[in-house]
Amino acid sequence: MGPPPLPAGWTEHISPNGQSYYYNAATQESTYVRPMPGFPPGTVLPTPPGPQKKKEKPLEKTPIPGTDWLRVVTTEGNTFYTHKVEKRSIWTVPDEIRDAVQALEHQEQEARAKAEHEAKEKAERDAKRVEEEVQRIKSEVQGMVGKRKAEESVPVDELVITKKPKVDDEEEDEDEDEDESEEEEEEEWQREAAAQLAAEAEEERKRQEEERKRQEEEEKKLKEAETTRGKAQLNMPDRVDLSLDEAKALFKTLLQEKDVNPLHPWDTSLPLFISDPRYVLLPSVSARKEAFDEYCRDRARERRQSNVKKEKEAANPKEEFERLLREEVKSTRTSWTEWRRQWKKDRRFFGWGRDDREREKRFREYVKELGESESQKRAAAQKAEADFFALLKESGIAKPGAVWKEVKRTIINDSRYDAVGSSSLREELFNTFLKAHGASATPEPTSRDKPDYNEKAEQKIDEEDEAERERTKREKKERAVREREERVKVERSKVEAAIDRSRMGLTKEEGELEFRTMLTDAIRDPQVTWDSVLPQLKTDPRFTNSPLPLNQQLHIFHSHIAALRSKHLASLHALFVSHSPSLATPFTELPVASLISSLPVTKLGFDVDQLEQEYAKYQRERTHEARLAFDQMLSENAFVEFWGRLGKIGGQGVDQSIKVDDLEDDAEEGQVDMKALAKNVDLKEIVKVLKNDKRYLVFDHIPEQREQWLRDYLAQLPPPKLSVHVS
Repeated sequence: MGPPPLPAGWTEHISPNGQSYYYNAATQESTYVRPMPGFPPGTVLPTPPGPQKKKEKPLEKTPIPGTDWLRVVTTEGNTFYTHKVEKRSIWTVPDEIRDAVQALEHQEQEARAKAEHEAKEKAERDAKRVEEEVQRIKSEVQGMVGKRKAEESVPVDELVITKKPKVDDEEEDEDEDEDESEEEEEEEWQREAAAQLAAEAEEERKRQEEERKRQEEEEKKLKEAETTRGKAQLNMPDRVDLSLDEAKALFKTLLQEKDVNPLHPWDTSLPLFISDPRYVLLPSVSARKEAFDEYCRDRARERRQSNVKKEKEAANPKEEFERLLREEVKSTRTSWTEWRRQWKKDRRFFGWGRDDREREKRFREYVKELGESESQKRAAAQKAEADFFALLKESGIAKPGAVWKEVKRTIINDSRYDAVGSSSLREELFNTFLKAHGASATPEPTSRDKPDYNEKAEQKIDEEDEAERERTKREKKERAVREREERVKVERSKVEAAIDRSRMGLTKEEGELEFRTMLTDAIRDPQVTWDSVLPQLKTDPRFTNSPLPLNQQLHIFHSHIAALRSKHLASLHALFVSHSPSLATPFTELPVASLISSLPVTKLGFDVDQLEQEYAKYQRERTHEARLAFDQMLSENAFVEFWGRLGKIGGQGVDQSIKVDDLEDDAEEGQVDMKALAKNVDLKEIVKVLKNDKRYLVFDHIPEQREQWLRDYLAQLPPPKLSVHVS
């Protein structure tokens, strides 16, 4: 699908740097953002995220002669300049090295032209040498073949016939045949060698040709890059008027097209988009950083939402909760409080259910099912053991002295044998059966050894013994059951006590923090009361499950309300400051109508009288703070301190050891009489020193009282202590 059609009056143009922009002849407006039908020009079309790019790294570092600068070319083709000593980098050519950079680039161009010329000459020489070598090999091969043919075509009359024995003729024929075969093999080898050398020479020529083409392409790309760098990198059209919102939208589109990682800082991401013309659409670096931060926040939020959505789609929350129960709850003694505390931050736990009440209900149902399944397993195991004992009794071979391996062979095919799942348990049950039936399984004596006794009496004794054994066995079983019940009861009481301790000992800090969080979420009105908000709080599980007592809950509630009230009072006092610049501003001069409708007054529920009372209270506090600042100003002023204390010299000294007359008598000629100077420094001189202080000017509306405060301060100053010289 192509882009939507342009609205009426808009036309598309291409800027000198290849960037598309749009112009409206009627409104004389230009924009880089494609106008949408029915949408304002600032609307930005979403662009699909591009592929993940590799991290940009320095590829080539070139020292600039005569300077401490380096020219660095990155893997993305970007160029910047870095100072080796000062450790600073800049994307544009610094003015101080501009001439050196131009000289370096000129030298590099000459060196590249020279290298290109030399490479071309070398390639031509290599090609010529290879061609000569091929021709030489071909000529040698042809010469050898022609020589061979000439030798074969010798005339018959030129042959010399010699008389030799017949045996010698046969030997010569054999030698000639061997020589001919060797010559043929040599000739074949030379042809193969010539063909191989020719193929290698052709391959070398092709490789050099490809290498030359590759170098030419690299030189061409490098020249284009230098040409691009030599031109103005940010060549914008003369007529592009964008509003701040349009420029910001276009800048964010640039960041999205470059697939800028929202987790990377500004400095790391800057090389990805600084060379794009849209970088300078925003007027300042601070505006670009602000747009960059907004983009990062939006992209990070989108990623989180996408991850959460994927997790929700990948798994069913109820199935995840059930799987967590099956994997982590292995015993019926597991406590809900402990299990919840362990897994409450796991998504499998809080991802299902409206609240903890529903999750606790399912937890207890599962524990009940687990207990029932364990009871069924125990009952099945007991039934299997009883059936196994019955099998041993029916077989009749389980007698004292019997061996389990022999007995096992006879009963291994019975289903009651397989019902006992463990082979070691079968052997243990067999030994238990032998011990239990040891007396009855004793071999009966033979007729010769049998004593003469009354069979009925013996039978009666046997029955009594059997009854005694059954009674003893029953008593043991009942006693074991009672002991087991006692142990279970003790263990259960311990578990319940531990549960109670864990529930009540849910650390006080955690309970208070959870309760304060609930109040922050639920209560934002400082006028509510505990009784009015209690029905709302009871619907929150954090309130119903809170381990805090009522008095502590009330204390935290009132603290929360006081904090809300103080927050709104601070906002109201800020409004007072903006509308009453002086301490003398009466309430009637305030814009009461706008103050009544303001948010702080609305939240506090003040009417006009209450607002006036609050303003009077605020002015009193403000006047008190100003009065303290006035006294601090007087105590900090060295002029007031010095001349105020010096002016009190008179009568007797502070320690009643030096008189003023003595000071006058001891005064030498040419010395300044500090006492006389101090008397000449009056209140007007002190006011001249203080009149530019804000703490003094704030009381311009009550000058008489301010003067009285100053007189009182001077009157309270003690005279200076005179040092005593001890000879």
